[in-house]
Amino acid sequence: MAKPAKPKKKPAPKTQAAPRLGLRRRVARLLFRGVVLVVLIAAFLTLVFKIFNPPTTPYMFSESRRLGGVSQEWASLDEIAPVMARSAVAAEDANFCLHWGLDVKAIEAALDAGGTRGASTISQQVVKNVFLMQDRSWIRKAIEALWTPMTEVIWSKRRILELYLNVAEFGEGVFGVQAGAQYYFGVDAADLSALQAARLAAVLPNPKERNAANPTSYLRKRTKSIMDGAATIAADGRAGCFTD
Repeated sequence: MAKPAKPKKKPAPKTQAAPRLGLRRRVARLLFRGVVLVVLIAAFLTLVFKIFNPPTTPYMFSESRRLGGVSQEWASLDEIAPVMARSAVAAEDANFCLHWGLDVKAIEAALDAGGTRGASTISQQVVKNVFLMQDRSWIRKAIEALWTPMTEVIWSKRRILELYLNVAEFGEGVFGVQAGAQYYFGVDAADLSALQAARLAAVLPNPKERNAANPTSYLRKRTKSIMDGAATIAADGRAGCFTD
């Protein structure tokens, strides 16, 4: 007598957990690959500009289109008066030689001041000026903060300062210290006096509204402070990382 056939077991209903888990993994994998690609591109560009001078920057290109052209002439750090380099550091980042790109103490001081003072180092400003746009978005600031330590590893302090002095804006459509020296004083960057260098450094935070050749009383006070600061960092060794 034949045995009755066993009833077939119904397959367990499929849950949505497995597909969802698979989707999350794919998304996470794509995000990881995207981050790796961005880091590799950033590293490549940083290596390129270790050797080659950037032909332009995003902001310089934007201003050139707006104004119909800009003024810039590249000058190596050896072709820039040493007092100009010291003045820029004294004005913007006195501890330039002591930090690794981010000045933690300056950031803490800025937070204590309620965000009313800046905390960007020269290294951060170079990353922003050379690679990024000038917007104030948190995304740009996050990229800048992550990119800056890489530049400190790949570039020397001298190279960072050289780039800074050549792409910084010293007036509307005037980029780089050579163009700034010619525009305001009719001299080459190599021939800047201590006073002229301090005047140029004094306009850096707000170059469109400050005039190095016709300083206000505030700019004169700031110039004197920068001259004192430049002498101080020369004496106490804080200029050692970018001087011969």
